[in-house]
Amino acid sequence: MKFVALVSGGKDSIYNIMECIVHGHSLVALVNLCPPRCGDKTSEIDSYMYQSVGSEAIGYISSALKVPLYQTELRRVSHCRRMLYRQCSNDEVEDLYDILCKVLSEIPDVTAVSSGAILSDYQRYRVENVTRRLGLRSLCFLWQRSQEELLEDIVSAGLDAIIIKVVF
Repeated sequence: MKFVALVSGGKDSIYNIMECIVHGHSLVALVNLCPPRCGDKTSEIDSYMYQSVGSEAIGYISSALKVPLYQTELRRVSHCRRMLYRQCSNDEVEDLYDILCKVLSEIPDVTAVSSGAILSDYQRYRVENVTRRLGLRSLCFLWQRSQEELLEDIVSAGLDAIIIKVVF
């Protein structure tokens, strides 16, 4: 199955790509939704759905993996904050829908989308809502994994994760 990977630059989205490949899927592109630029700098956003820290490094990940990067700035904010997402034209989730439509127009044989969601039902429901509307499958191999077990597996796989932000 050919898939595109939603990447934030974090270890979870990258490790999920690795798991997808182990399960026989083929990575064809990366997708990243980044904060709007302010002059020559990228601002960080407070989003219910997207992680933005380190988004300026996504191009390097694309180069290293030798796949195209589809990156767009977030234009919307969260409006539908209920656990189960209902399509809302001005919600940030629709930015994901829009960029995946673009990917499908250019790579029509994509059949799945991977994401690194582990415990957030909020994120998972929204990714599944978008993939369902587009007739795609959601690949989320990290879902509900024990944090301790997952970190051990990430280290064992040789993934070097670097902490770039701590929130107190």
